[in-house]
Amino acid sequence: MGFVVAEPFTVKYSCDVPNLLPYHTHYHYEIYYFHEGHVSYLINDRIYKLAPGDLILMHGMTLHKAMLERTDVYKRTIIHFEPEYVSKYIQPSYTDNLLQPFTELKNVHLSLQGEARKECEALLYKLEKLVNMKNENAFAYQRAHVVLLELLLFIVEQCQQPMQNQHHSTTTQERHTQDIITFIDQHYTEDLTLDQLQEHLHLNKYYLSKTFKEVTGTTIFQYLLERRIYAAKLLLVDSQASITEICMEVGFKHLAHFSRSFKQATGLTAEQYRRQHRLMQ
Repeated sequence: MGFVVAEPFTVKYSCDVPNLLPYHTHYHYEIYYFHEGHVSYLINDRIYKLAPGDLILMHGMTLHKAMLERTDVYKRTIIHFEPEYVSKYIQPSYTDNLLQPFTELKNVHLSLQGEARKECEALLYKLEKLVNMKNENAFAYQRAHVVLLELLLFIVEQCQQPMQNQHHSTTTQERHTQDIITFIDQHYTEDLTLDQLQEHLHLNKYYLSKTFKEVTGTTIFQYLLERRIYAAKLLLVDSQASITEICMEVGFKHLAHFSRSFKQATGLTAEQYRRQHRLMQ
């Protein structure tokens, strides 16, 4: 698993060329904009040859990696954000669902040209500048939310045609898998069973298990476990609840199971994780 975002959204422009770019996943959503370099980008089992102006949107839990063909330059802007935060605090009532491109397309590669590219780069520049000023100017952080809203609206607009195409090309298995993910995200704190999924989706539980594994490469219960661990990470950083309380709140029945699973997923105990990430804030 990759790192967790301790803040609801982060913006980072980078021109550093890393020595090692590992495959990684994370539950939060990602907006990746490519400025310059010689890079191919692997998303799940697809490889994209990037060109300046390319915009990649990634739904949570996507295995991805940038593959540098040359190491002289690599410039990109990356935004990570919590989908729940956007839904609750950024999403206005007068717009369509801002997360629709991420939930419907899951992972999409757009090539921006002309005015669209200029507009995107201007929004990214302004957003990063405001986020970097937030500790010095309280209004900068408030204004950053407005720019994030504008960026997400821009993305929804750019994704209209891909989403129309997706409606015609999505397979039955992919739709059923998305239905499973949606159900888990809504009920992960509960004691979920395959029988419940079967009853809710009106599909055979063995078919659901097989389909989910074929589409995602992981099992339903592994995804459920990762979803609970992710929720626990957020609570460890952002709440004062005890570890036992967090364990129960995210759906674990036994503290020992939670502790073992958390250590396997993160390499840290829950208490170590809390101390480390609170120091980073």
